[in-house]
Amino acid sequence: MSTQTLVHRAVGATLTWRDRVATLLRARDERGLSQSTEQALLVAGAVAVGTVIAGAVLLYVRGRLAEAGMSVGGP
Repeated sequence: MSTQTLVHRAVGATLTWRDRVATLLRARDERGLSQSTEQALLVAGAVAVGTVIAGAVLLYVRGRLAEAGMSVGGP
């Protein structure tokens, strides 16, 4: 092996080792929610939005039917 090849390998190994040590010593960022908690909140939000929209449509339809003199069963 040539001297140039040995120098390149030594430099590569040193840089790789330095990056791995830096990664191990870096503090982990554990802020925020877990993925399952985040998805549960998103699903709950979607259900809430859907419920509000369905309620608004139901009130609108009942109002229009009441104007036409029709009655609708239900709560």
